[in-house]
Amino acid sequence: MNKLYRNTTITFVLLIIILLILIVCDFFTGSAEISFLDFRNWISGSLSTDKNTLIIIREFRVSRILIALLAGAALSVSGLLMQTIFHNPLAGPYVLGISSGAGLGVALLVLGVGGVLPTLSFGFSSGIIVFAAALGAALVMLLILLASLKIKDIFYILILGILIGAAVSAIVNLLQFFAKDINVKSFVVWGMGSLYAVSFNEIIIIVPIILATIISIMFFSKSLNLLLLGEDYAQTSGVNIKALRIAVFVATSILAGTITAYCGPIGFIGVAAPHITRWIFRSANHFVLIPGSLIIGAQIMLVGDLISHIWLSKGILPINAVTALIGIPFIIYLVLNTRKTSVK
Repeated sequence: MNKLYRNTTITFVLLIIILLILIVCDFFTGSAEISFLDFRNWISGSLSTDKNTLIIIREFRVSRILIALLAGAALSVSGLLMQTIFHNPLAGPYVLGISSGAGLGVALLVLGVGGVLPTLSFGFSSGIIVFAAALGAALVMLLILLASLKIKDIFYILILGILIGAAVSAIVNLLQFFAKDINVKSFVVWGMGSLYAVSFNEIIIIVPIILATIISIMFFSKSLNLLLLGEDYAQTSGVNIKALRIAVFVATSILAGTITAYCGPIGFIGVAAPHITRWIFRSANHFVLIPGSLIIGAQIMLVGDLISHIWLSKGILPINAVTALIGIPFIIYLVLNTRKTSVK
Protein backbone atom coordinates (compact mmCIF):
# COMPACT_ATOMS: atom_id res chain seq x y z
CA MET A 1 0.00 0.00 0.00
CA ASN A 2 2.86 2.38 0.89
CA LYS A 3 4.60 1.54 -2.40
CA LEU A 4 1.43 2.31 -4.37
CA TYR A 5 0.99 5.60 -2.54
CA ARG A 6 4.63 6.50 -3.18
CA ASN A 7 4.38 5.70 -6.91
CA THR A 8 1.20 7.74 -7.22
CA THR A 9 2.83 10.70 -5.46
CA ILE A 10 5.91 10.51 -7.69
CA THR A 11 3.70 10.38 -10.79
CA PHE A 12 1.78 13.47 -9.67
CA VAL A 13 5.03 15.34 -8.99
CA LEU A 14 6.38 14.47 -12.46
CA LEU A 15 3.12 15.50 -14.14
CA ILE A 16 3.15 18.84 -12.29
CA ILE A 17 6.77 19.44 -13.36
CA ILE A 18 5.83 18.71 -17.00
CA LEU A 19 2.85 21.04 -16.64
CA LEU A 20 5.08 23.86 -15.36
CA ILE A 21 7.51 23.33 -18.26
CA LEU A 22 4.62 23.54 -20.75
CA ILE A 23 3.37 26.73 -19.09
CA VAL A 24 6.80 28.35 -19.47
CA CYS A 25 7.10 27.20 -23.11
CA ASP A 26 3.62 28.47 -23.93
CA PHE A 27 4.26 31.82 -22.25
CA PHE A 28 7.25 32.57 -24.46
CA THR A 29 5.50 31.39 -27.63
CA GLY A 30 3.67 33.91 -29.77
CA SER A 31 3.99 36.51 -32.51
CA ALA A 32 5.39 39.15 -30.14
CA GLU A 33 8.75 38.46 -28.49
CA ILE A 34 8.64 38.54 -24.69
CA SER A 35 11.83 38.34 -22.62
CA PHE A 36 12.22 36.92 -19.13
CA LEU A 37 13.06 40.45 -17.94
CA ASP A 38 9.69 41.68 -19.27
CA PHE A 39 7.92 38.88 -17.40
CA ARG A 40 9.80 39.67 -14.18
CA ASN A 41 8.93 43.36 -14.51
CA TRP A 42 5.26 42.47 -14.99
CA ILE A 43 5.29 40.28 -11.88
CA SER A 44 7.00 42.98 -9.80
CA GLY A 45 4.82 45.76 -11.20
CA SER A 46 7.85 47.65 -12.52
CA LEU A 47 7.23 50.50 -14.97
CA SER A 48 10.53 50.01 -16.80
CA THR A 49 8.94 47.69 -19.39
CA ASP A 50 7.03 49.11 -22.33
CA LYS A 51 3.30 49.55 -21.61
CA ASN A 52 2.27 47.66 -24.75
CA THR A 53 4.46 44.72 -23.72
CA LEU A 54 2.80 44.62 -20.31
CA ILE A 55 -0.63 44.58 -21.98
CA ILE A 56 0.46 41.70 -24.24
CA ILE A 57 1.67 39.74 -21.21
CA ARG A 58 -1.49 40.29 -19.15
CA GLU A 59 -4.24 40.19 -21.76
CA PHE A 60 -2.76 37.67 -24.19
CA ARG A 61 -0.04 35.43 -22.75
CA VAL A 62 -1.22 35.06 -19.14
CA SER A 63 -4.91 35.04 -20.08
CA ARG A 64 -4.29 32.46 -22.81
CA ILE A 65 -2.40 30.15 -20.45
CA LEU A 66 -4.93 30.47 -17.64
CA ILE A 67 -7.91 29.73 -19.89
CA ALA A 68 -6.01 26.80 -21.44
CA LEU A 69 -5.45 25.36 -17.95
CA LEU A 70 -9.08 25.93 -16.97
CA ALA A 71 -10.49 24.54 -20.24
CA GLY A 72 -8.31 21.43 -20.17
CA ALA A 73 -9.11 20.75 -16.51
CA ALA A 74 -12.85 21.34 -16.85
CA LEU A 75 -13.35 19.31 -20.04
CA SER A 76 -11.23 16.36 -18.88
CA VAL A 77 -12.96 16.11 -15.47
CA SER A 78 -16.41 16.39 -17.04
CA GLY A 79 -15.42 13.69 -19.56
CA LEU A 80 -14.32 11.41 -16.72
CA LEU A 81 -17.66 11.95 -14.96
CA MET A 82 -19.61 11.12 -18.13
CA GLN A 83 -17.62 7.95 -18.75
CA THR A 84 -18.24 6.80 -15.19
CA ILE A 85 -21.94 7.65 -15.02
CA PHE A 86 -22.75 6.12 -18.43
CA HIS A 87 -20.27 3.19 -18.17
CA ASN A 88 -19.19 4.18 -21.67
CA PRO A 89 -15.48 4.71 -22.52
CA LEU A 90 -16.37 6.96 -25.46
CA ALA A 91 -18.65 9.30 -23.53
CA GLY A 92 -17.46 12.90 -23.42
CA PRO A 93 -18.44 16.14 -21.71
CA TYR A 94 -20.79 17.07 -24.55
CA VAL A 95 -22.73 13.79 -24.59
CA LEU A 96 -25.69 15.45 -22.88
CA GLY A 97 -26.03 18.00 -25.66
CA ILE A 98 -24.44 20.82 -23.62
CA SER A 99 -22.24 21.94 -26.52
CA SER A 100 -25.19 21.78 -28.91
CA GLY A 101 -27.28 23.91 -26.54
CA ALA A 102 -24.52 26.51 -26.34
CA GLY A 103 -24.21 26.42 -30.13
CA LEU A 104 -27.95 26.95 -30.52
CA GLY A 105 -27.83 29.99 -28.23
CA VAL A 106 -25.05 31.54 -30.30
CA ALA A 107 -26.75 30.57 -33.58
CA LEU A 108 -30.03 32.20 -32.55
CA LEU A 109 -28.13 35.34 -31.65
CA VAL A 110 -25.70 35.60 -34.56
CA LEU A 111 -27.75 33.96 -37.33
CA GLY A 112 -31.24 34.81 -36.07
CA VAL A 113 -31.06 38.22 -34.41
CA GLY A 114 -28.06 39.19 -36.54
CA GLY A 115 -30.07 38.38 -39.66
CA VAL A 116 -33.11 40.40 -38.58
CA LEU A 117 -30.99 43.32 -37.35
CA PRO A 118 -27.97 43.32 -39.69
CA THR A 119 -26.76 46.67 -38.35
CA LEU A 120 -25.81 45.00 -35.06
CA SER A 121 -22.28 43.71 -34.91
CA PHE A 122 -21.42 40.95 -32.48
CA GLY A 123 -17.70 40.47 -31.94
CA PHE A 124 -16.37 36.99 -31.21
CA SER A 125 -15.41 37.95 -27.64
CA SER A 126 -18.60 39.92 -27.00
CA GLY A 127 -20.23 39.32 -23.63
CA ILE A 128 -23.62 38.92 -25.28
CA ILE A 129 -22.38 35.86 -27.19
CA VAL A 130 -21.11 34.37 -23.93
CA PHE A 131 -24.51 35.01 -22.36
CA ALA A 132 -26.33 33.39 -25.31
CA ALA A 133 -24.10 30.31 -25.19
CA ALA A 134 -24.48 29.97 -21.41
CA LEU A 135 -28.25 30.34 -21.67
CA GLY A 136 -28.48 27.68 -24.38
CA ALA A 137 -26.35 25.26 -22.38
CA ALA A 138 -28.41 25.94 -19.22
CA LEU A 139 -31.69 25.21 -21.00
CA VAL A 140 -30.41 21.86 -22.26
CA MET A 141 -29.11 21.04 -18.77
CA LEU A 142 -32.54 21.82 -17.32
CA LEU A 143 -34.15 19.49 -19.87
CA ILE A 144 -31.77 16.66 -18.98
CA LEU A 145 -32.27 17.19 -15.24
CA LEU A 146 -36.05 17.04 -15.58
CA ALA A 147 -35.76 13.88 -17.67
CA SER A 148 -33.38 12.25 -15.16
CA LEU A 149 -36.00 12.64 -12.44
CA LYS A 150 -38.41 10.43 -14.40
CA ILE A 151 -36.08 8.11 -16.35
CA LYS A 152 -34.38 5.42 -14.27
CA ASP A 153 -32.31 3.73 -16.99
CA ILE A 154 -29.13 5.72 -17.65
CA PHE A 155 -28.96 4.33 -21.19
CA TYR A 156 -32.14 6.18 -22.17
CA ILE A 157 -30.75 9.45 -20.77
CA LEU A 158 -27.74 8.93 -23.02
CA ILE A 159 -30.03 8.42 -26.01
CA LEU A 160 -32.00 11.51 -25.02
CA GLY A 161 -28.83 13.60 -24.92
CA ILE A 162 -27.84 12.37 -28.39
CA LEU A 163 -31.33 13.12 -29.76
CA ILE A 164 -31.31 16.63 -28.26
CA GLY A 165 -27.92 17.23 -29.85
CA ALA A 166 -29.19 16.02 -33.23
CA ALA A 167 -32.34 18.16 -33.04
CA VAL A 168 -30.36 21.24 -32.07
CA SER A 169 -27.87 20.63 -34.91
CA ALA A 170 -30.79 20.44 -37.36
CA ILE A 171 -32.12 23.80 -36.14
CA VAL A 172 -28.65 25.35 -36.42
CA ASN A 173 -28.29 24.01 -39.97
CA LEU A 174 -31.60 25.63 -40.93
CA LEU A 175 -30.50 28.92 -39.41
CA GLN A 176 -27.24 28.74 -41.37
CA PHE A 177 -29.13 27.99 -44.61
CA PHE A 178 -31.26 31.13 -44.33
CA ALA A 179 -28.61 33.40 -42.80
CA LYS A 180 -26.36 35.87 -44.58
CA ASP A 181 -22.78 34.87 -45.42
CA ILE A 182 -21.20 37.31 -42.99
CA ASN A 183 -23.29 35.99 -40.09
CA VAL A 184 -22.54 32.37 -41.03
CA LYS A 185 -18.84 33.20 -41.03
CA SER A 186 -19.09 34.70 -37.53
CA PHE A 187 -20.82 31.57 -36.25
CA VAL A 188 -18.32 29.23 -37.93
CA VAL A 189 -15.43 31.18 -36.38
CA TRP A 190 -17.02 30.78 -32.93
CA GLY A 191 -17.40 27.06 -33.59
CA MET A 192 -13.66 26.69 -34.22
CA GLY A 193 -12.92 27.56 -30.60
CA SER A 194 -10.43 30.11 -29.32
CA LEU A 195 -8.32 30.77 -26.24
CA TYR A 196 -8.02 34.45 -27.15
CA ALA A 197 -11.70 35.28 -26.69
CA VAL A 198 -11.39 35.55 -22.90
CA SER A 199 -10.03 38.64 -21.17
CA PHE A 200 -8.11 38.62 -17.90
CA ASN A 201 -11.10 40.12 -16.07
CA GLU A 202 -13.40 37.38 -17.41
CA ILE A 203 -10.97 34.72 -16.22
CA ILE A 204 -11.35 36.09 -12.69
CA ILE A 205 -15.05 35.15 -13.00
CA ILE A 206 -14.37 31.72 -14.52
CA VAL A 207 -11.74 30.55 -12.01
CA PRO A 208 -13.99 30.28 -8.91
CA ILE A 209 -16.77 28.61 -10.96
CA ILE A 210 -14.47 25.88 -12.32
CA LEU A 211 -12.51 25.33 -9.10
CA ALA A 212 -15.60 25.24 -6.87
CA THR A 213 -17.29 22.70 -9.17
CA ILE A 214 -14.25 20.40 -9.34
CA ILE A 215 -13.69 20.57 -5.57
CA SER A 216 -17.38 19.82 -4.98
CA ILE A 217 -17.35 16.78 -7.23
CA MET A 218 -14.32 15.40 -5.34
CA PHE A 219 -16.68 14.73 -2.42
CA PHE A 220 -18.54 12.24 -4.65
CA SER A 221 -15.38 10.24 -5.45
CA LYS A 222 -16.32 7.35 -3.16
CA SER A 223 -19.80 7.10 -4.68
CA LEU A 224 -18.31 7.19 -8.20
CA ASN A 225 -15.92 4.38 -7.25
CA LEU A 226 -18.85 2.27 -6.03
CA LEU A 227 -20.79 3.06 -9.21
CA LEU A 228 -18.05 1.39 -11.26
CA LEU A 229 -19.08 -1.89 -9.64
CA GLY A 230 -22.65 -1.47 -10.91
CA GLU A 231 -25.70 0.59 -9.93
CA ASP A 232 -27.23 -2.24 -7.90
CA TYR A 233 -24.05 -2.70 -5.86
CA ALA A 234 -23.71 1.06 -5.37
CA GLN A 235 -27.31 1.34 -4.24
CA THR A 236 -26.99 -1.47 -1.72
CA SER A 237 -23.84 0.27 -0.43
CA GLY A 238 -25.88 3.35 0.39
CA VAL A 239 -25.36 5.47 -2.73
CA ASN A 240 -28.34 7.58 -3.80
CA ILE A 241 -28.14 6.96 -7.54
CA LYS A 242 -30.61 9.68 -8.52
CA ALA A 243 -28.85 12.32 -6.41
CA LEU A 244 -25.46 11.23 -7.78
CA ARG A 245 -26.72 11.52 -11.36
CA ILE A 246 -28.08 15.00 -10.75
CA ALA A 247 -24.81 16.10 -9.10
CA VAL A 248 -22.77 14.74 -12.03
CA PHE A 249 -25.09 16.26 -14.65
CA VAL A 250 -25.01 19.66 -12.95
CA ALA A 251 -21.21 19.56 -12.53
CA THR A 252 -20.68 18.51 -16.16
CA SER A 253 -23.05 21.18 -17.41
CA ILE A 254 -21.30 23.88 -15.40
CA LEU A 255 -17.80 22.76 -16.43
CA ALA A 256 -18.48 22.12 -20.12
CA GLY A 257 -21.06 24.89 -20.43
CA THR A 258 -18.79 27.57 -18.96
CA ILE A 259 -15.84 26.65 -21.18
CA THR A 260 -18.02 26.38 -24.29
CA ALA A 261 -19.64 29.74 -23.57
CA TYR A 262 -16.31 31.53 -23.32
CA CYS A 263 -14.04 29.53 -25.65
CA GLY A 264 -16.44 27.87 -28.08
CA PRO A 265 -16.76 24.08 -28.45
CA ILE A 266 -13.45 22.28 -27.85
CA GLY A 267 -13.75 18.59 -28.53
CA PHE A 268 -11.93 15.30 -27.90
CA ILE A 269 -9.98 16.36 -24.77
CA GLY A 270 -12.83 15.20 -22.54
CA VAL A 271 -12.75 11.74 -24.14
CA ALA A 272 -8.99 11.25 -24.44
CA ALA A 273 -7.66 12.78 -21.19
CA PRO A 274 -9.44 10.42 -18.73
CA HIS A 275 -8.16 7.37 -20.60
CA ILE A 276 -4.59 8.69 -20.63
CA THR A 277 -4.92 9.31 -16.89
CA ARG A 278 -6.12 5.74 -16.25
CA TRP A 279 -3.24 4.40 -18.33
CA ILE A 280 -0.62 6.49 -16.49
CA PHE A 281 -1.86 5.78 -12.96
CA ARG A 282 -3.16 2.25 -13.63
CA SER A 283 -6.06 3.11 -11.34
CA ALA A 284 -9.86 3.40 -11.35
CA ASN A 285 -9.92 5.35 -8.09
CA HIS A 286 -11.62 8.72 -8.60
CA PHE A 287 -9.63 10.23 -5.73
CA VAL A 288 -6.68 9.80 -8.12
CA LEU A 289 -8.42 10.10 -11.50
CA ILE A 290 -10.10 13.48 -10.90
CA PRO A 291 -6.91 15.43 -10.05
CA GLY A 292 -4.98 13.32 -12.57
CA SER A 293 -7.42 14.10 -15.39
CA LEU A 294 -7.33 17.74 -14.39
CA ILE A 295 -3.55 17.87 -14.90
CA ILE A 296 -3.50 15.74 -18.08
CA GLY A 297 -6.30 17.78 -19.65
CA ALA A 298 -4.45 21.02 -18.88
CA GLN A 299 -1.28 19.57 -20.42
CA ILE A 300 -3.09 18.56 -23.62
CA MET A 301 -4.59 22.04 -23.96
CA LEU A 302 -1.17 23.66 -23.53
CA VAL A 303 0.36 21.31 -26.11
CA GLY A 304 -2.52 22.13 -28.45
CA ASP A 305 -1.94 25.85 -27.94
CA LEU A 306 1.79 25.45 -28.61
CA ILE A 307 1.08 23.54 -31.83
CA SER A 308 -1.46 26.14 -32.94
CA HIS A 309 1.27 28.81 -32.78
CA ILE A 310 4.27 26.83 -33.99
CA TRP A 311 2.51 25.21 -36.98
CA LEU A 312 2.00 28.53 -38.79
CA SER A 313 4.70 31.18 -39.07
CA LYS A 314 1.95 33.80 -39.19
CA GLY A 315 -1.47 33.32 -37.65
CA ILE A 316 -2.96 30.77 -35.27
CA LEU A 317 -4.64 27.45 -36.03
CA PRO A 318 -8.16 26.94 -34.59
CA ILE A 319 -7.73 25.24 -31.23
CA ASN A 320 -10.65 22.87 -31.89
CA ALA A 321 -8.88 21.49 -34.97
CA VAL A 322 -5.62 21.02 -33.05
CA THR A 323 -7.25 19.22 -30.11
CA ALA A 324 -9.05 16.97 -32.60
CA LEU A 325 -5.72 16.01 -34.20
CA ILE A 326 -4.33 15.24 -30.73
CA GLY A 327 -7.38 13.41 -29.36
CA ILE A 328 -8.55 11.35 -32.34
CA PRO A 329 -5.51 8.97 -32.40
CA PHE A 330 -6.14 8.09 -28.74
CA ILE A 331 -9.83 7.47 -29.43
CA ILE A 332 -9.03 5.27 -32.46
CA TYR A 333 -6.59 3.31 -30.32
CA LEU A 334 -9.25 2.95 -27.63
CA VAL A 335 -11.85 1.67 -30.11
CA LEU A 336 -9.42 -0.84 -31.66
CA ASN A 337 -8.21 -2.00 -28.27
CA THR A 338 -11.77 -2.45 -26.99
CA ARG A 339 -12.69 -4.38 -30.11
CA LYS A 340 -9.71 -6.73 -29.71
CA THR A 341 -10.63 -7.30 -26.09
CA SER A 342 -14.25 -8.07 -26.96
CA VAL A 343 -13.22 -10.52 -29.71
CA LYS A 344 -11.07 -12.47 -27.30
